[in-house]
Amino acid sequence: MVDLTSEMAGLWAALGPAPAHRARVVQFAAAATGEGASTVAREFARLAAVRARKPVWLIDGDLAQQGQLEAVAAEPDRFGQIGKPAQASPDGSSFYAVTPRVTGRDGKPVPDSRLLTARPCLGGRLWVTHFHMEALRSGHRVEALGDARYWEALRPHADTIVIDAPAADRNDMAITLAPFVDTTVLVVAAESTAASAPVILRDEIEAVGGRIAGVVMNRSTYRAPGFLQRLTG
Repeated sequence: MVDLTSEMAGLWAALGPAPAHRARVVQFAAAATGEGASTVAREFARLAAVRARKPVWLIDGDLAQQGQLEAVAAEPDRFGQIGKPAQASPDGSSFYAVTPRVTGRDGKPVPDSRLLTARPCLGGRLWVTHFHMEALRSGHRVEALGDARYWEALRPHADTIVIDAPAADRNDMAITLAPFVDTTVLVVAAESTAASAPVILRDEIEAVGGRIAGVVMNRSTYRAPGFLQRLTG
């Protein structure tokens, strides 16, 4: 079990107050696989859900390797029981596109948004998404969309939206989504990250108009590089 409550409380305080009457969208990203961004995103979402007055959404952005829902289900003492699945799009939009279109048994196209469901936990305070990769077949591709529509549609239904983006060495989703979220938090594990990797990711995100809030160190023995603001004490 990983419990980062105290660290996430520091991150919550460092991010400052959320915008009034508008859900904040926070993306967690890492330069390389294995940094622990998924764990940090999940722990932040849990803390946000405990403190929020409206539901918090945890978007599992690693569409090829879904793991957040399974991780949450493995800790019922901390996250509670998992509820029944529901559609994860308020208006039929999605933050990804599947090509060619998936077809149902009747041969008709299946809307991309129907491939993403969400299940509640923490008594309905936290919703965790799951992309049904099993519906895709050989030749299908799924890519993030550089479009704000899904996030704007979801904001009225949430207090905070947390995106667990796949590592940048596997997928460019973090860069694609960066202009449409309020802030991106980088996750760095000193033992596994080349010094230049987070610098490159930071520069790529800022080049497309994204905002970097700072970095969460996933190893307490690691000293933050000078160009990044350490958000957890």
